[in-house]
Amino acid sequence: MASTSSTTLSLPSSSTLVDAKAPRQSAAASPQCVTLPTLPPPPVQSQNRLWKTTACCRKIARNVMATATGEAPAEVAGTELPEIVKTLQDAWDKVEDKYALTSLAVTGVVALWGSTGMISAIDRLPLVPGVLELVGIGYTGWFAYKNLIFKPEREVFIQKVKDTYRDVIGSS
Repeated sequence: MASTSSTTLSLPSSSTLVDAKAPRQSAAASPQCVTLPTLPPPPVQSQNRLWKTTACCRKIARNVMATATGEAPAEVAGTELPEIVKTLQDAWDKVEDKYALTSLAVTGVVALWGSTGMISAIDRLPLVPGVLELVGIGYTGWFAYKNLIFKPEREVFIQKVKDTYRDVIGSS
């Protein structure tokens, strides 16, 4: 706490009281204040540049008005659904047990949510993320050495991938 003194404070005409506590010195009188130079005024636009900008804006406005008042293009006018939506609707209509499929989808979303929570909890443990990263790097190296580096193993691996793809999608 500051002690009160019996000396009188004389206030110069340029200082003011802030919250009625202490006088505030002007920026020019204070050695601690730094004043920044003022910014120069913005450059004056020439009439030629202003005319070009206005002409450009008029062209844009004219194009927008022509597009807005013209007839709608054929792609926008038709309300056809994309092919994938039609395919999904056909697949949904073919499903007999929609309740079971919906339950399976909800269960999958909940399992995904739970697994992300579990993985984030494991990630917060000390040393575990580093160890898992080393395991992943090691497995990637082993997989590349075993299946991708040499041509005979690579051909066998590609054939396995194609066979699995045919089993999942079905032969066509």
